[in-house]
Amino acid sequence: MKQLVLTLVALCALTTASAQWTPDRGDGTYQNPILHADYSDPDVIRVGEDYWLVASSFTAMPGIPLLHSRDLVNWTIVNHIYDRLPLDKYNYPMHGEGSWAPSIRYHKGLFYVYFCTPEDGLFVARAKDPLGKWELHQMLEVVKWEDPCPFWDEDGKAYLVHSIHRGGPAILHRMSDDGLRLLDNGVVVYHNVQENPVLEGLKMCKRNGYYYIFAPAGGVSTGWQTVLRSKEIYGPYEARRVLAEGNGINGPHQGGLVDTPSGEWWFIHFQSKGIYGRVCHLQPARWGEDDWIVIGEDPDGDGVGAPLLSCRKPDVGRSYPIQNPQTNDTFAARQLGRQWQWQAHEQQRWYSLTARRGFLRLYAEPCPSEQGNLYYAGNLLLQKLPAPTFTATTRVECHLAQQGERAGLVLFGNAYTYLAVVRGAEGLYLAVVSGTQSKYAVTPKEEAVVPLTQSNLWLRVELHNDSTCSYAYSLDGEQFRPIGERYTVTPGTWVGAKVGLFAASPNVVRGAGFADFDTFEIE
Repeated sequence: MKQLVLTLVALCALTTASAQWTPDRGDGTYQNPILHADYSDPDVIRVGEDYWLVASSFTAMPGIPLLHSRDLVNWTIVNHIYDRLPLDKYNYPMHGEGSWAPSIRYHKGLFYVYFCTPEDGLFVARAKDPLGKWELHQMLEVVKWEDPCPFWDEDGKAYLVHSIHRGGPAILHRMSDDGLRLLDNGVVVYHNVQENPVLEGLKMCKRNGYYYIFAPAGGVSTGWQTVLRSKEIYGPYEARRVLAEGNGINGPHQGGLVDTPSGEWWFIHFQSKGIYGRVCHLQPARWGEDDWIVIGEDPDGDGVGAPLLSCRKPDVGRSYPIQNPQTNDTFAARQLGRQWQWQAHEQQRWYSLTARRGFLRLYAEPCPSEQGNLYYAGNLLLQKLPAPTFTATTRVECHLAQQGERAGLVLFGNAYTYLAVVRGAEGLYLAVVSGTQSKYAVTPKEEAVVPLTQSNLWLRVELHNDSTCSYAYSLDGEQFRPIGERYTVTPGTWVGAKVGLFAASPNVVRGAGFADFDTFEIE
């Protein structure tokens, strides 16, 4: 554990984080959300004094970010559970597929993360050191399973509970004690579409002789948090709604229950928030005398809590420094920052951090689909939107060879816009371009164009609080000139919008073009 703490300190020392959304108020209280970014379907555990959180990644690689905290309020990204999935299909963007709703547990010295993909099956990853390499297994090829969670009973027997896509029943399986194999076809332990439709996000635990299954219902943006309870592991289970909408927080949904060394209980859940994705909230929780959990505030005393917008921080015995997940990057390290994810399995031909020290070199990867539609490009280097409003600025030096090659700054969703330097027939120019995903062929459209006489410049995108963005550029890093209009920002498939960098070409034949980025800063 001492080595783990030292490693975490070293990681945090290398972190450059944005202070645009800071949940820790510095006075012993915090504001929600604790993560104003798309950490979808969170689950959390405590091991000693350390808290570990995982979230869905879908098509983004590396997959399933692992976040660490000491107080449940201040978090940093410390690892990913896998670099790639053992399936060649993810060499290309598979929007909406990939890892859904992981669960994390610690058992007999090993960390376990379970997740399903909608079309590929059930997976488990294990590690002794959560900061090291995780061992990934595909347990079962199956479709439409989702949201698995393991449970080890007091007698050492292992179980797995999961649901079915689109809100199927809660199904419980016996597992091998090492958690690597299912031993039966499973038993439906709860299914009531009238009382709890769209049941998903299952998390299982045991307390005071009761088996509990935490299971959100009612839909992502309009639902509530349900808890199932039984004295027998296979039921019958009774259900109670324990957290519902309130204080302007819609659909408090799906998360993890965790305790502190001082004996407090807390619940992390998500809220679906449009272009920002599923942001994470922290709610106080307590067990009633009837052994039902109460989450958030319960002014009516009926056991159905409402989310709090702010609260005192958890009692963890001491105060810890204010930290946020990483955003900014100077590209001085030998590896990409933990905040970055590609839209498909990483390919070495996409980039280099060593071709020019202190720069990220992105190569103009061909993307001939729909004449360069970035919806089909795996080589977009993206991160989550970190705050309600912000500006992202990068400096780029372009070395574009073939006509059509381009490099720049993108705000990406199922519809997207970007600001890029483009190699045209008569030289370089700067363009705002829009594109979208559609069942019909969609060619990216140039919305605004400015001719260029230099190949190095600063690019900026500003996110506004009305789900629009605007672009600007600078030739000297000081005076920024607007280009184009305000453009609508849209979320992706099951995810929020993302911001990041790219270099691409609409050409079929690969050229020699590239771009060097030496900063990326969010403020």
